[in-house]
Amino acid sequence: QVQLVESGGGSVQAGGSLRLLCHASGRTVSDYNMAWFRQAPGKAREFVATIRRSRTTYYADSLKGRFTISRDNAKNTVYLQMNSLNPEDTAVYYCAADKASGIRYSLEMTYDYWGQGTQVTVSS
Repeated sequence: QVQLVESGGGSVQAGGSLRLLCHASGRTVSDYNMAWFRQAPGKAREFVATIRRSRTTYYADSLKGRFTISRDNAKNTVYLQMNSLNPEDTAVYYCAADKASGIRYSLEMTYDYWGQGTQVTVSS
């Protein structure tokens, strides 16, 4: 079992950047396929990015080029670097872990463990 804790959220002006962190305890992040999702007010939770155990990464098409997911095995932490933020990026961002090898990486049901989320607010 793995416990996930997100941090790094906050308030930023449009055009700015934030780096989110997801620290895992109980297991190492290298044992899991890791992902970031987000949920804006009144919206469904949506896929943001994933880094597989192979280190292959995938992104939501609308976010590709602005967001970068990475993993530091020594620190047991997954990161989400977010650049050129706009108000539409305002959401609670969640870290998730898949203990299996699910190929449907953009679906919530693929993931077994979730953090509590961290709020990102982008002002215009």
